[in-house]
Amino acid sequence: MDADPAQFGNIDVNESDIHTIVLSYLAHNCFKDTLESFVSCTGMKQPVDHLQDMEKRKRIYHFALDGNASKAIEMTEEFAPGLLEENKDLHFDLLSLHFVELVSSHKTQEALLFAQCQLTDFGKEQKYVKKLEDFMALLAYDEPEKSPMFHLVSSEHRQNVAESLNRAILAHSKLPSYSAMERLIQQTTVVRQCLSQELGKDGHKPFSLKDFLRS
Repeated sequence: MDADPAQFGNIDVNESDIHTIVLSYLAHNCFKDTLESFVSCTGMKQPVDHLQDMEKRKRIYHFALDGNASKAIEMTEEFAPGLLEENKDLHFDLLSLHFVELVSSHKTQEALLFAQCQLTDFGKEQKYVKKLEDFMALLAYDEPEKSPMFHLVSSEHRQNVAESLNRAILAHSKLPSYSAMERLIQQTTVVRQCLSQELGKDGHKPFSLKDFLRS
């Protein structure tokens, strides 16, 4: 690959392509109000039904993010029937969020009953055994957030599950599970790695992502 970073500045970027990338990002992340303002300012068209679906996804996303996994599950089953049956890992993560919510609220007996009714069957598969052990260990601590398994009750964990749920719902609706901006960054990362390898062979300084975006 004979690539000169300075040549990137000569590439014309279509304004409509930029608008499409921004629109994709806003739709993917359920920024409905911002999207409507952006559409109004740019003159782009957005199907009404897509906006309605976005509002439902936004509610589901925030229920999961706020720890109300039972409501997130209920709405997901209504909005995307069959999704959780097809995606067992995601279903487990959502059920686990509800278990954590009960434990954090010191509803120990309710948490145990929920685990027996909803999580026991997952223990039949080896890949879930260690995860179940970690979740059940939370019951031994008065302050689960200070336990060795603190990450399971963290906002970061809820966000990861909420984002996975959002991507799964998009895929279930035959829409891209990643926004155009995310895919562009992924592609940029691959190009950067290729450039670094090629330039490194010639004794040049490795080409960083910052260099690529700044070019």
